[in-house]
Amino acid sequence: MTVHKQSVSFTEAAFGYARALVEAGEYPNVSAAVSGELAKAKAARDRDERVFETEIRRRLSLPAEQWQPVGELSEVTQGARSYLAELERDRRG
Repeated sequence: MTVHKQSVSFTEAAFGYARALVEAGEYPNVSAAVSGELAKAKAARDRDERVFETEIRRRLSLPAEQWQPVGELSEVTQGARSYLAELERDRRG
């Protein structure tokens, strides 16, 4: 396994968490704790992505008559459009 040395900064809380994992014996050092927890986070994201993709494929495989109408596109996006317009008004002052 290739190791890349990198200097990083952590908040006190994040560093304290990594140090606590080491003190609990879960990892041999802080570097291993950070790498291990990043690997766990990546695995969780990958798992969530697979679940999401599976659900999207399931829904796309439904016959058209089982689809629920969501309304006109302009109605579906109206909330977002109003929010963006408000942000633009605020930005202009």
